[in-house]
Amino acid sequence: MATLADLSFTHRAFMRLYRYRHVDWRPGHRLDKPLSAACVAAITSAGYYLPGQAPFDQSEDGGDCSYRVIDSHADLATLHVGNRSEAFDSSGLELDKNLALPLDRLHELARERAIGCVASRHISIMGSITAPGRLVSRTAPEIAALLRQDGLYAEMWNRQAQEREEETETVAAE
Repeated sequence: MATLADLSFTHRAFMRLYRYRHVDWRPGHRLDKPLSAACVAAITSAGYYLPGQAPFDQSEDGGDCSYRVIDSHADLATLHVGNRSEAFDSSGLELDKNLALPLDRLHELARERAIGCVASRHISIMGSITAPGRLVSRTAPEIAALLRQDGLYAEMWNRQAQEREEETETVAAE
């Protein structure tokens, strides 16, 4: 992972001056059944999109707060990376899409019965959203409603390292 010293002067200045939003997700939701009985979906901020889907709008002020639905059995090799950050090296994501959307790992966990099942669809949003108000007020509730329609129980939120957020792994919802 890069340190501030690895970034250009412009990016270092931005990172130091940016007013990060801190969201206290507590009390959150505790699972009331074992994970081995839960259906799990992955939500990534890698900005992945499939061929035939519209790319994320790189020019939208504050970031594109739309989302893309990724089918559980999508060919990960065909995913495009639409993350807009110039400070983020996406070469690892290009080599292994499972780094940010671990569908292969989820299917392995389901086969091992560590989770109940893999949801039929997963969600991709664009990272580096510098004005997250619309994401929090509009997009997140839309995504939650969509996944609840699938009978989803647990959501795995996979965030990009450059976003410097405190929550980085699993958020249970419903």
